[in-house]
Amino acid sequence: MEKKRTDLEAVLHACRASFFSVGLFSMFINLLMLVPAFYMLQVYDRVVTSGSIPTLVMLTLVMILLMVTMGGLEWVRSRIMVRVSTRMDTLLGHRLYDASFKQALASGGMQASAQPLSDMTGLRQFLTGNGLFAFFDAPWVPIYIAIMFMFHPWFGVMAIIAVIILSTIAVINEKVTSKMLNEANRENMAATQFTSKNLRNAEVVESMGMLGRIRDRWQEKNHKVLALQGIASDRAGILTSLSKTIRLIVQSLVLGLGAYLAVQQEISPGLMIAGSILLGRALAPIDQMIGVWKQFVGARSQYHRLNDILGKIAQEPERMSLPEPVGAVSAENVMIAPPGTRTPVVKGVTFSVEPGDMVGIIGPSAAGKSTLVRAILGIWPTIGGKMRLDGADIFNWKRDELGPHIGYLPQDIELFDGTISENIARFGEVDSDEVVRAARTAGVHELILQLPEGYDTVIGATGGMLSGGQRQRIGLARALYGNPKLVVLDEPNSNLDDQGEAALAQALEKLRLARVTVFVITHRASVLSQVQKLMVMKEGTILMFGPKDQILADLNKAAKPLPTTAVARSASGTEA
Repeated sequence: MEKKRTDLEAVLHACRASFFSVGLFSMFINLLMLVPAFYMLQVYDRVVTSGSIPTLVMLTLVMILLMVTMGGLEWVRSRIMVRVSTRMDTLLGHRLYDASFKQALASGGMQASAQPLSDMTGLRQFLTGNGLFAFFDAPWVPIYIAIMFMFHPWFGVMAIIAVIILSTIAVINEKVTSKMLNEANRENMAATQFTSKNLRNAEVVESMGMLGRIRDRWQEKNHKVLALQGIASDRAGILTSLSKTIRLIVQSLVLGLGAYLAVQQEISPGLMIAGSILLGRALAPIDQMIGVWKQFVGARSQYHRLNDILGKIAQEPERMSLPEPVGAVSAENVMIAPPGTRTPVVKGVTFSVEPGDMVGIIGPSAAGKSTLVRAILGIWPTIGGKMRLDGADIFNWKRDELGPHIGYLPQDIELFDGTISENIARFGEVDSDEVVRAARTAGVHELILQLPEGYDTVIGATGGMLSGGQRQRIGLARALYGNPKLVVLDEPNSNLDDQGEAALAQALEKLRLARVTVFVITHRASVLSQVQKLMVMKEGTILMFGPKDQILADLNKAAKPLPTTAVARSASGTEA
C-alpha cells in the first residue's frame, strides 16, 4: 500500500514537471559548459598553428553565441525555480498558517510560534538560490571525466582521484557539521521563543527589575547557539578551504601533466589547456556543494519540520453546513484534559442548558471552570464523552460558520493590531451600525468616542493606551458583535470599575431579553445576581447545578462555604 503523501510532498510532486524542466535545462547548460574548453582547444590547435584570423573570428562568434545561449538557459532555469517556490508558498501558505494556529491551540499556547512560516520562507530561499543548482549539475561530472579520458587516460585518472577526494571531504563535512547545525537551529528557535514570551511581559520584567536575570537566561541559551554554530562553522570552514585548495592544486597539476604529455608529443598544447579548464568545470559542482552545505542542512531541517507539522496536524475535513444554532448546550459524561496531556481536569461532567439560559459557574481556583468553557466553545477537545451544541458535536460544526454565532471573553484579553472598529468587528467587513450597537451594549461607546481617532484609533496587541478595564469592555463588545447565540464570559468584571460593572449588568440584561445562552465564570455577586442557573464546580466535577435560588438554598442548608461570601446576598439583589 502506497504511503500517503504529506501536503508538502504532494505540492513538490505536483511541481515535478518543473523540476524535470530544470533538469533538462541543466543538461543543455552543462553541455554548453564544454564550449570554453573546446574553444581553447581549437584556438591553440587550429588558429595558432595556421595563423588563420577568419577561423579565429568564426570560432569566437560561435563561442559568444553559445555562451549567450547558456546564460539565457541559466536565467530561464532560475526563473522556473522562482515560480516553483512561489507556487509552493501559494499552495501551502494558507495550510501552514492554519497548522501553526492549531499547533498553538493544541499545545495550550506553549508552542505558539510562527516557525513553520519562517521555515517555508527559508526553504523557498534555498530553492531560488544558486546552491540548489550544484545538485542538478553534479550528475554531469561523469560526462566531463569521460571526455577527459578521451583527451588522455592520465587526465581521466587524475580527475577521478580529485572527485574521490572532494566527495570524501563532502561526506566528512556532512558528518561533522549537520548534527551540530541541527542542534544549533533547535536551540536558536527555543531562544527566540523565550525572548518573544519575555517581550510580551515587558512591563512585569521592568517593574520588578527582572531584566538582568532574564537577559542572563537568554545569553546562556544564545551562547550555546553561538558555540554550536561556531564549532560547526570552524569545521566547515576548514573543509571548505581544504576543498578549494585541493581543487586549485589539482587543476595546476593537470596543467603540469598536460605540459609533460605535450612535451612527450602525446597530446597537443590545446588539449593541455582544455584539460585544465574541463577539470575545473568537473570539480565545480562538488566544490560548490561543500560551500553551500550549511544552507543545504538548514533547508533539509526546514523541510523535515514542515513535513512533521503537516503530518501531525491534519487538514480540517470538509463538513456539511448545519442550521444556525439556537444555543442549546449539553455535556454527556465529558472528560477534558489540557492540550498535550492525558490527565483529565474535568471529569465525567453531564449537564443540559436550554436556549436563552444564563448560567453562572462558580468554584474555587483549579476547579476546572475555564477548562469546561473551553470545551463548550470547541477550543479544547474532549478525551471522553461529547460536548454538544443543538444536539451536534461541537467539533462537527464548520468553525467559520459557527464563529459568528459565538461570543467569547477570556480572562486574558488579547486585542489585535488594527483599529478598534476592526477589533470589535472581528476583522471581518466592518458594519458601522453593528459595531456601534455592540459597543453600546458593552457600555464602551462613549469611551471610544473620547479616544484620539474614535473607532479608527489604531491599537496594538496589548491595547496600547487602553487600561485593563477598557480593553475588557472592548473585548466584551467584540464578544457581543453580530448577535451571537452563545456567549461565554470568563471573569468578565475582573478589571472593571463601578461604571464598568453597571455596563456589564446592562449587557447581561440585554442578552437575557434576547434569549442568548450565556455562561459566566465569576466570583463577584454583582454578576451572579443576573443569572438564572448556577453551576458549582470543585476538583473537575459539578457538585450542584440548577436554578440559582435552589442551589443557593442547598448550599446554605449544607453549610458549605461559597466561592464568595457575597453570593448569598446576591439572591436578594444587594451589592457585595
